[in-house]
Amino acid sequence: MPVPPSALTDAYSRLTEVLPGLGITQQAVGEELPRQGGWVSAASLANGGDGLDAFLAWDDAQVRRDYGQSGRPDVIASFGLHRYAWPACLLITVPWFLLRRVPRFPVTHVSYDRTAAGLPMGHLAIRPAAFACLPGDPAATLPGARVVPDEEALRAEVRAAVAEHLEPVLAGFGPRMRRRGRALWGMATDEIVEGLWYVAHLLGDGEQSRARRELELLLPGATKPYVGSAAFRELTGPNGESLPTRDRASCCMFYTLRPEDTCATCPRTCDADRVTRLLATAS
Repeated sequence: MPVPPSALTDAYSRLTEVLPGLGITQQAVGEELPRQGGWVSAASLANGGDGLDAFLAWDDAQVRRDYGQSGRPDVIASFGLHRYAWPACLLITVPWFLLRRVPRFPVTHVSYDRTAAGLPMGHLAIRPAAFACLPGDPAATLPGARVVPDEEALRAEVRAAVAEHLEPVLAGFGPRMRRRGRALWGMATDEIVEGLWYVAHLLGDGEQSRARRELELLLPGATKPYVGSAAFRELTGPNGESLPTRDRASCCMFYTLRPEDTCATCPRTCDADRVTRLLATAS
């Protein structure tokens, strides 16, 4: 049963308010997802054919333009997956975090335009297939709603919804990336955690700390197909500062272009370098 846009509008409006570089449009009931111009369907990416070729050509051109060199094909594919999966996971995690509603998005229900003018993170057109919520939620009476008994059941819905959407996408990208199951699901774990953690920081008012607690419950470890836990930990600065960080389950491969410029959560970055970077960011 089609989900009315009103069930998720507040969450997506808040997301695009704090992250204006990302566009999200919920299609009206019965309206087709866009396919022309710069739009590519998630199903096309999952198929791994011409649609994925065209999608990755953008990443290849961007690397040549910005870094003056070619990236390895597996690195280009890794960049492309990250740039799709990071916002795609937010479609599920942000409504869960803000509204306690977990939408389902089969790959046939999402299209993405990474060339949209004024939207450096791209534009997602979506059509939720259903959503889970808790007892007492006013949205429980809406079409497409499915009530689950408690918070842990809702967390299970988040894990299932992300896996439902990403599993076919990972299958499409995997051969290009020269990675298989565990390595691919490590990337999925990182996209879930780092996307929501970043957005929660933008939301302010202690929401990043709440996101950390929620993500630790969502991904405590041994939640297959995901790899590892949310993996947050604390480092200590030179003056006793508490510096939160996490250990990524995967590597984005950016070091193949700039070996000296890894991210603060990269498994290749030692704690001393992390402290230096975190202090610089804080200042």
